[in-house]
Amino acid sequence: MVDLGQSVYIAASRAQVWFPLRPTSPFDTVPTTPVPLLKNRRLRSGRALGWLAPAALLAGCDTVVMNPSGDIASQQADLIVSSTVLMLIIIIPVILLTLLFAWRYRETNTEATYDPEWDHSTKLELVIWGAPLLIIIALGALTWISTHKLDPWRPLQRIDAQRPIDPQDPKAKPLVVQVVALDWKWLFLYPEQGIATVNELAAPVDRPIQFRITSSTVMNSFYIPALAGQIYAMPGMETKLHAVINRAGVYDGFSANFSGDGFSHMRFKFHGLSDTGFARWVESHKATNDELTRAVYLKLEQPSAKEPVRRYGRVDPKLFDAVLNRCVDTAKMCMNEMMAIDAAGGMGRQGLAYLERKPWREGERLYVATALCTPDNPTGSPVLQDGGELAVMRR
Repeated sequence: MVDLGQSVYIAASRAQVWFPLRPTSPFDTVPTTPVPLLKNRRLRSGRALGWLAPAALLAGCDTVVMNPSGDIASQQADLIVSSTVLMLIIIIPVILLTLLFAWRYRETNTEATYDPEWDHSTKLELVIWGAPLLIIIALGALTWISTHKLDPWRPLQRIDAQRPIDPQDPKAKPLVVQVVALDWKWLFLYPEQGIATVNELAAPVDRPIQFRITSSTVMNSFYIPALAGQIYAMPGMETKLHAVINRAGVYDGFSANFSGDGFSHMRFKFHGLSDTGFARWVESHKATNDELTRAVYLKLEQPSAKEPVRRYGRVDPKLFDAVLNRCVDTAKMCMNEMMAIDAAGGMGRQGLAYLERKPWREGERLYVATALCTPDNPTGSPVLQDGGELAVMRR
């Protein structure tokens, strides 16, 4: 420490600080603020704020998964909480005991008992194995019950926790919505109302909804966090989801499975409306002159991103089944027809009518047409044609 008359200069190992001893004139050149120390404090504060900056971005996030507006999603949120609490019963004590043991039995603690010959404790074994086993049993029971209770194919048994569904209530009849995942947009068909929309979905509050879901090309995932859990959409297959919205509002829906270039823009709005509001919404769609025919669908099916909302007042009633069986193009045979033919044993020799004769070329593997399979000969056999040629097709 050095006395400079009007101030004291303290030389420290990491900081140099000026501290004034008494006030002088307004023009005194002795610093009245510990500048180097203030700089260090600002540096530390800046680092702390730097760590908090990413957390600040989370302030704009919505906890819709844990605070949803649909009964199915609410039950799923409760399941998340229950499962997490059960797992923390084991995780928290293990973490605390690990820290406690590391501190208590450190090398410098001479008061801790050192017993290098210890190798077994029946009581400790019971705790170590018994507690996790009980938690696993509880989690298994919870999983079994909730898996069946929240099965997306299972029709709803209640509107919410206080209101079971009354089969005699006209509102108990589910609203059927057919969902088609396109590249990269969503098509919603309302068969009972005879309308369709692109990237817009609506349903009455407190009315059960039955979604019938498929895809036109690749596997996708249909997800409205406020309504229910996500469910996959696959081409040539149909999945179902039963749900109900309990509060009016506008909610986000999107694809939860990567499906290509426009995947991030594959979003839509779900409107929870009153019965009157839903009726008006349907009428506004019927007022449009646009019709969703097979030809229009084939154009809509082409890959495109950031599609605006489209509304169709009329829809081909067989369109969804054609999409599901991959035969919107009438020149193609539907999958259900193919499977019916296969179940009946194939087309026999009649199948040759659709085969093209291929000239025999050396070095190429050619095979007899599989359409020649019969119930008596399921593996098929060559059939000679005129001129001794075989009806064959290239691999």
